[in-house]
Parts: sequence; structure tokens; C-alpha cells
Amino acid sequence: MRSGAIPCREPPDAGVPTPHIRCGSDLLPLLRAAGFTADYLEVSDPLCQGPVLAADDWLTDRAAFLMDAYGGLLDRSLTEISEGLHRANHDPRAAAQRYERIVLWFEHDSCDQLILARCLAQFAETRPRGLELVQVNQYPGPARFIGLGQLPPEAFPPLWDQRRSVSEPRLAGGARVWDMLRAADPTSLAETARMGIPELKFKAAAIRRHCQEFPWIEDGLSLTERLVPRLLAEQPRTMGEIFRDLMAEREPLPWLGDIMPRFILESMKRVDRPVFTAGFDDEDRRWFRERLSLTDLGRAVLSGRVDFQSLYPSDRFLGGVRISTASHGWRWDDRAATIGSS
Repeated sequence: MRSGAIPCREPPDAGVPTPHIRCGSDLLPLLRAAGFTADYLEVSDPLCQGPVLAADDWLTDRAAFLMDAYGGLLDRSLTEISEGLHRANHDPRAAAQRYERIVLWFEHDSCDQLILARCLAQFAETRPRGLELVQVNQYPGPARFIGLGQLPPEAFPPLWDQRRSVSEPRLAGGARVWDMLRAADPTSLAETARMGIPELKFKAAAIRRHCQEFPWIEDGLSLTERLVPRLLAEQPRTMGEIFRDLMAEREPLPWLGDIMPRFILESMKRVDRPVFTAGFDDEDRRWFRERLSLTDLGRAVLSGRVDFQSLYPSDRFLGGVRISTASHGWRWDDRAATIGSS
């Protein structure tokens, strides 16, 4: 879909000191190719996975999780991860005091929308002089829209022209979602997914998708944990192929980054009895080349004859909620769009 840089003209973001805030570095080269010249601020942290706690020292737990889940793949130390998290906690507030205008670029999926909620909560505390938002959930073309990083440079000036000022109700709505995400009781999140937040049009669907990562009442699997065995029931696949097929067609609201499936799949391995076998076809042992095959037990879990939580998967956090088989657990009812404890 991408093409070359657009013809030279005055930068769209000229005239007002501005940082573009984005949950990743993917837009930086595209904005530059499109003629944008303002500063770029990355606030990248997959809040849709792992602990996001309502505690003063929550970044310590966050750094430990990211180190365990992704540190080796990212080639970063615990200190480097912790420093990055503290920058993401500090830099938006500092930008609110430094710049005349801040522009947020986010998509509609749960990963983006939860990070956006955090940014809005930060700006509710430290109000910028000007705050604007670009939000996208579709773009014309033959490919399925997954994210802004797919788009050609010429798409960004028109999107820039469609940006909207962030109102006080939007800031307050983002702060509420941020508080709900960090709560130990997820029932308010489920209620928000049902009722919606009028001033934040993509939030309800994104929160619902986040809630679908809780164990379901039927089989104890999260939605992603269900989609993976469905793919493997058709034929064995490598981890890379699983990610490709999830994003291309199976995932209803694509939210996983390129290395995020590995944490889910590795967690599914750490159960009392295996639901799939894993191995490599050759000497190339990079993680995305590992091939998975569904076991008979995995087929029983997929059919609902065996509850996945009965296999004692490792404890995990989803926002502020600890999901554990050692105590009563939260279960998602997809038909009613509610969460209850079992």
C-alpha cells in the first residue's frame, strides 16, 4: 500500500510547537515522508497484557512483567525497560507544559484505546494548552485495516485535517476507563463495554475485546486462547503463521503486536497437561518458527469437554485483576457481556 513521499509543501504541522504522540514508533517515518516535521513522542506499553495496578509502585510490577514476557526478544535489560516505563509516565505530562499543542494518533483496537485512556488520564491531571486527536478504524483499500502503520504517506495529511479537539468530557471519560482498568474488580469494565461512553466512540468495542481476554464461562479459555486451538485444529502452524492468520482474518478486533502472541502461547504451554505439542522443523530456532500441533486434550478443551482452568495455567494479570486457579476466578459471559466470579 505504501508509496513514496508526497510532494514538498509547507509542513502540515508547521506554525505551532507540537509533539505527535503515538503508542509506537511506526508512524515516525510515515509522518516524515508525508512532510510532517514536528517532534514525535512514543508512549509504547501494551497495557492490554499484564499488571496495571492501582498502586504508587505499579511500574515496578509492570517492568518485571515486561522483562519476563518480552525482555529477551527486545534485547533490553530490566533497568532499560523500567527507564522506558518511567519516561512514558513522565513525558506526556512534561509535554503538556512545554508545547502549545499535542496531537494524539490512535486506532480503534484495545491495545491503542487503553494506552489512549492512560494518556487522557494524564492530561486530565496536567491539561495541555491544546490537545487534539486523530482516531481511525478503517481506511479504503483491499487489505483489512489493522493499524495506521499500514497506510501510505499521502494518507496522513487528510487524516491530520480530520483531527478533533479533545473536550473535557473526553478527558474525564478517559480517566474513568483508566481507573476501571486498574481496579481489582472488572465488573465496571464490563458494564462500560455494554453501555458505552458517548464521548469516546471506539472505547466500548475496545473494552469488550479486553474483557474477552478473561476466562470464558464455557471452557475457561480467553478469546485468543480459543482462536489459537481453532487454527491448530485445521492444521499445525508455526507461531508466526498463527499471528499472521489471527491478524488477517480470525481476530475480530486486531490488537496484538508482532511479538505479543508469544507471551500468550508460552503461557498456554505452562499447564498441567499439554494442549499442544511444539517443535522446530529445522535448525532455525527463532521463536516464530516453532510449530505447534493440537493434542487430543487440546481438542477436548476446544470442544468444552475439559475446562482449561482445570489444567492449572499460570497466574496472570489482566489490568488490575489477578487471574488465578488458586481462588475464585472471574469469568466472562460473552452472550450477556458480563463478568462474574465463580
